[in-house]
Amino acid sequence: MLREALPMTPEPLQFSNEDFRFFQRFLDTACGIVLGDNKQYLVANRLRRIMEELNLSTLHELIVRIEGHQPAGLKERVIDAMTTNETFWFRDALPFDALKDVILPQLLLERQSRSLRIWSAACSSGQEPYSISMIIEEFRARHPGALVMNPEIVATDISTAVLDNARIAEYDGLSVSRGLSDGRRMMFFDPLDGGRFRLKREISQRVRFQRLNLKDNYGAMGQFDIIFCRNVLIYFAAELKCDILKRMHATLKEGGYLILGASESLPAALATHYKLERINTHTSVYRRQSLPPNGN
Repeated sequence: MLREALPMTPEPLQFSNEDFRFFQRFLDTACGIVLGDNKQYLVANRLRRIMEELNLSTLHELIVRIEGHQPAGLKERVIDAMTTNETFWFRDALPFDALKDVILPQLLLERQSRSLRIWSAACSSGQEPYSISMIIEEFRARHPGALVMNPEIVATDISTAVLDNARIAEYDGLSVSRGLSDGRRMMFFDPLDGGRFRLKREISQRVRFQRLNLKDNYGAMGQFDIIFCRNVLIYFAAELKCDILKRMHATLKEGGYLILGASESLPAALATHYKLERINTHTSVYRRQSLPPNGN
């Protein structure tokens, strides 16, 4: 009797210390992400599919291909693979509670009929900006006439691939189940064939997606009332993190709100200099009080 062949375990990717250090420098230069010395396993998992497609067995071979632009777009695919993270709806409830109960009422009280602009930085596959849009829709239902103009949500990410998927505003059943209540799923999604769901137009049309590397200039984006920048600064070196926060501050209107991740906080000196005050000790939500000293 023939014995059924056991499935073969994929060969582990090979990393020399020199190749891994080169890849660390490449990622830092390309998008600012600092890859720790103990992250070989992460690189192996994220790049396995690309290397299998190209029939590569070592990181050195991949680096040669990136430098030679063979095939075209390989550099962007590698960056996408290393920077795309799984996310879910209403991740960390406190910022969304603050948006609903504190931020929107306060801004609308002060600015009345003026439209609000919100930036979702490093938005990944769209769950954060669409969650913000759902909160706005719920707020409008509870406070008819409070938002005279429809708020604009600008969602950015470095990955073109995830932005393309986010624009479609369709998700499978597993994605929709992560962080989303049955009530919100029924209210804000239409079921499709194959167990997929599409966001209702009144939610998706409020969000505009565009590619942005956080190392780039933000000047053309205009000014914002609220900035969500959550769970991304932890991947950057301290100097780049401070630089990003300073440039974000320049796009934040006076009285505007900066929302960081649950485990993130502003460096004390930066918060003091730029007059960013934490609204309470339970959230990483800061409010810009006034112009910084000397207008810088």
